[in-house]
Amino acid sequence: MISSVLVANRGEIACRVFRTCRDLGIATVAVYSDADASALHVREADAAVRLPGAAPADTYLRGDLIVKAALAAGADAVHPGYGFLSENAEFARAVADAGLVWIGPPPSAIEAMASKTRAKELMGGAPLDPATVTEADLPLLVKAAAGGGGRGMRVVRELAALDGELEAAASEAASAFGDGEVFLEPYIERGRHVEVQVLADAYGTVWALGTRDCSLQRRHQKVIEESPAPGLPAALVATLHESAVAAARAVGYRGAGTVEFLLSPQGRSHFLEMNTRLQVEHPVTEAVFGLDLVALQLRVAEGSALPKTPPPANGHAVEARLYAEDPSKGWTPQTGVLHELAVPGAAPGLRVDTGYTAGDSIGVHYDPMIAKVIAWAPTRDEAVRRLAHALRRARLHGPVTNRELLVRSLEHPEFTGAQLDTGFYERNLDALTAPAEGERYAAVAAALADAVSRPGTTVTARLGAWRNLPSQAQLKVYGDHEVRYRPTRGGFELVDDPGVRVVTADARRVRLEIDGVVRHFDVTDHGDGHVHVDSPTGAHSLAVQPRFADPQDRTRPGSLLAPMPGTVVRVGDGLAEGSRVREGQPLVWLEAMKMEHRIVSPASGILTALHAVPGRQVEVGALLAVVNEVVAPATQEETAS
Repeated sequence: MISSVLVANRGEIACRVFRTCRDLGIATVAVYSDADASALHVREADAAVRLPGAAPADTYLRGDLIVKAALAAGADAVHPGYGFLSENAEFARAVADAGLVWIGPPPSAIEAMASKTRAKELMGGAPLDPATVTEADLPLLVKAAAGGGGRGMRVVRELAALDGELEAAASEAASAFGDGEVFLEPYIERGRHVEVQVLADAYGTVWALGTRDCSLQRRHQKVIEESPAPGLPAALVATLHESAVAAARAVGYRGAGTVEFLLSPQGRSHFLEMNTRLQVEHPVTEAVFGLDLVALQLRVAEGSALPKTPPPANGHAVEARLYAEDPSKGWTPQTGVLHELAVPGAAPGLRVDTGYTAGDSIGVHYDPMIAKVIAWAPTRDEAVRRLAHALRRARLHGPVTNRELLVRSLEHPEFTGAQLDTGFYERNLDALTAPAEGERYAAVAAALADAVSRPGTTVTARLGAWRNLPSQAQLKVYGDHEVRYRPTRGGFELVDDPGVRVVTADARRVRLEIDGVVRHFDVTDHGDGHVHVDSPTGAHSLAVQPRFADPQDRTRPGSLLAPMPGTVVRVGDGLAEGSRVREGQPLVWLEAMKMEHRIVSPASGILTALHAVPGRQVEVGALLAVVNEVVAPATQEETAS
């Protein structure tokens, strides 16, 4: 029997495994980098061991240090979580060689399936050869051979870009998984990403636990997942189940794993890969089948047999990944203090898995996922509605998140109609990231709350003091909104907002009558330069703007600023001050939260300054380079016109 488990991971998945261990009476051990010294998974564990450093290559990818940590803490088993070393056969062997129980598949199965190239060969396919592909093979997908989660993946639509994308993908994969091998495969436009959860014991039983649809993705990383995959013909589901079970049996699989497929618009299935680990989206399967997959992993690792057949599926579950990122600005990761995190996860049919609590900081070194929110209901429509409602009512104060995008995605006609494919965000991103409705009213509420929140004066006293003052409009600016109001004997009068009447106002809550309907707004200022306004119709984070801009804040034209804190991993070949560059040309590559981000030239011109140096850490807003635009002389035809 296992008595103590070390989780070779961090954040949400470590907390998830610890929760099941506590339920089973198993002690828990965390490992942590210096950046994670005060993280939630460290606080929740019974014991914790430091991995010196912050970068994954120095910490969570150091299998030797993790094995030593398990032995030092007295653990007798290791759970890898997902990502990092979860699909590393050598790590699995090192765990077993140290006399510890490996909570995962045999190393031989990992070797056969964790490398996407070898898995394709095993399943009768083969990757494309970069040296022989032609225009006829486009579009192509560059993919990491080890690991997943969208790292090391690039779509190639022009052959001229292939070499650069191969290099960038290899660099990103090496950083995320310690393995820079990448390969090529055809990219199927508007395909559906469907997968099958499998669970196997050591006695020949293999379960296929339904299907999951994971088609809504950004940067090839899943955003919204659900089970079962809607609208699939029964015959196709049976075929996918049979293929998944056959893949598991072919490699003598044991434990939890996922077999992934891409369905063409014509309904033909293509084997993608087998993930030899627990998936991020496993909670939707747990909700539909009423199982604890982590508990089953532990029992299989202890040598227990599974029942011959799994329990029946019941209902529908949908999961949304809540990220600290700005979808309207190229999905750039966001950092900072998470002042408040309150999702109504205690409600029936709702679950929240997270690695953060209020007051924690979201840093630059790891994935920007804050939480997973999962909703279950008897039908898909009810589950989708429940999840959208929970996200809309969540209180999330701190860095920018993708919460509004998630709500709009769940309510989009394509999603509600189960018209799903991997091009969803490419088609709909502009509409999904348009300014939120109601932001003007949120700004009004923020201005009024500020007006009555100054220390030392109650609302009543302040209104009394205003009675003898000239009725001069006051001005507050939040984001793009200028709010003008006058104090009156009865409260406040809004200058620029006809149809809006102030009902009540205090420092935390403002009630406005808008076109005859009274709505309330909860206002919170954490002193970080933003005011957070929550209401039943949505939430808004508004930047507090000065009334007059400081001339020193102006940025030199052509300046390329770091959109996020991170590390400069490379600079374009041959670039130096004085180089000619073209519009859209990649100049600098930043790595943040395990993803590479390209900084491109905003115009064609001359590179007059280059401050980016490979290996250098930069903060958000740091000046990386300056491009002076050079306008091409007009042609004779243009002059004549």
